[in-house]
Parts: sequence; C-alpha cells; structure tokens
Amino acid sequence: MKNCQLKIETITVNKIDYAIHSLVDRQQYSDSGQQAAALGISSASWPLFGVVWPASRILAATVCLFDLEGKRVLEIGCGIALSSIVLHQMGVDITASDYHPLAREFLAQNVRMNNLAPLNFQTGNWDIANPLLGKFDLIIGSDILYEPAHSELVSAFVDQHSGNGVEVIIVDPNRGNRSKFTQKMLSLGYSHHFECFNTLDTDAGCKGRILHYHR
Repeated sequence: MKNCQLKIETITVNKIDYAIHSLVDRQQYSDSGQQAAALGISSASWPLFGVVWPASRILAATVCLFDLEGKRVLEIGCGIALSSIVLHQMGVDITASDYHPLAREFLAQNVRMNNLAPLNFQTGNWDIANPLLGKFDLIIGSDILYEPAHSELVSAFVDQHSGNGVEVIIVDPNRGNRSKFTQKMLSLGYSHHFECFNTLDTDAGCKGRILHYHR
C-alpha cells in the first residue's frame, strides 16, 4: 500500500507465538482507489481495521481455551483477525468477516506468515445481508460497539447468523453502547451474563467486560 507504514510483531496467545503484519499505528491511510470511501469509511476510521487492539488480544486468549470441536465459528468485525488466526491454527472451523476492503488481504498475508492453510473470509457489512455466511454455533467479536448505531446493527447481524443453541462472545472495553446492545440482544430472546477483566498491568492494556449471550 502506498503512503502506509507497516510492521510485523510477535503476539503470544496461550504460549504460542504468532507473527502479525499490521499498520504501524492508527495514523495510517491509503485509499487511492476510493474503495473505502465508497463504503462510507472515512479517513479517520480507515486505519481501525489494521491494528491489533487490546480487546482483540483478550478475545483470542479467551476463546482459545474453549472446546470448539465440531462447532462452526464466526468472527465479526475481525480487522486483523487475531482470534480467527489463533482458532484456525487450532483446527477450528472459523470464518473471519469484516467490511473493510483490505481486511481480506491482511488476513491472507498473516495466515501465510504463520504457515497456515487459507482461512475462510467473508464480507461482513452489518448493513447488508450476506447469504454466503449462513448460521454459526459461536459468534465472536472484540471492541465492535464503538458507534451508537452498532448496538442495533450488530445485534441484528448476529441474530441473522445465529444457529440453534448459539453462543455469542463480545469483548467490550467499556464502550458506552454496551448496555443498549445487551437490551437489543435480550429483546431477541438471548440470555446474558458477563465477566469483568482488567489487564492494565500487561501489554494488552485494557479493562472492560466479556459479554456472553446464549439462545
């Protein structure tokens, strides 16, 4: 990409090291073909997909401990897709999804760098239905409730792709839209519980709640 600085860092999840290729910081921007602009992605929000957020590390460290044999898993708003890469390495049936035009490219690069087979990626625009996605047993996401509209958009998207007995896990770093999202999920028939986390003393640097929903 022109006009963008990139980096490769090693991220350790459950004692396994992963080489992750990402933007060097949140000041990067490159949209010469105007693909992002056409999707309504501003220059300010453009780089958000391309960095490893603290909440994504929390999500990866959480879901890698689950028994996911035989389950179909979807990561929504995946960005760099750290959790998807970790679960893919474990042999889980994982699909990563995001609407940023470069998310697929970065994911493919990171999968190759970690000597993994190709990982399934689908466009995940919460405003537009994608029938190719289908239904899932577990839906995961990290720090995806940062805009007021996301409460309704994400809850509707999750519900559309929830299979029977679905579990939904969202790592939320105390965003103000969390309560509204939970209200939406409850109105759709999901039960809810949460656990708090505080990792300010680690390189993850994050505190908030791990939100669990079941139906």
